[in-house]
Amino acid sequence: MSLPALPLVLGLVAGQRLAELWIAARNTRALKARGAVEVGAAHYPLFIILQTAWLAAMALLIPLDTPANLPLLALFLVLQAGRLWVLATLGPYWTTRIITLPGAPLVKSGPFRFVRHPNYLVVAGEIAVLPLVFGAWQIAVIFSLLSAALTLYRIRVEEAALAERA
Repeated sequence: MSLPALPLVLGLVAGQRLAELWIAARNTRALKARGAVEVGAAHYPLFIILQTAWLAAMALLIPLDTPANLPLLALFLVLQAGRLWVLATLGPYWTTRIITLPGAPLVKSGPFRFVRHPNYLVVAGEIAVLPLVFGAWQIAVIFSLLSAALTLYRIRVEEAALAERA
């Protein structure tokens, strides 16, 4: 008997998110020690709630034995490669918060050559695709709409913070 894909995939994604929070906290501390400031801190907890609720909704509402759609799972893995590309490109500047270091140049290499906010595109894809891997289109639609609203607000805040460095 093989392990159902859903618990394995959700466990890996949850572990990834926790590791990213640790990296982001480390980078945030280092940037603030160099004089960086945080902008838009008030909306940050909403992202944590959204990501947690998204994973919880899949864990609670999708039957554990639901088979994975392999082409969509492959697409999700491609999105993970995009996520890693963003993290590698930003390096010590990558955080989950809006942290800006006055005088630092904006990153324009890697995926930023093609898209202004590649991480937000990756996250939008992940939120839509992962539930679809297990046939949960309702979760995909609901969390995509919630994420889009929150992300559009965040982009406005981030663009205002970065405008002086452009």
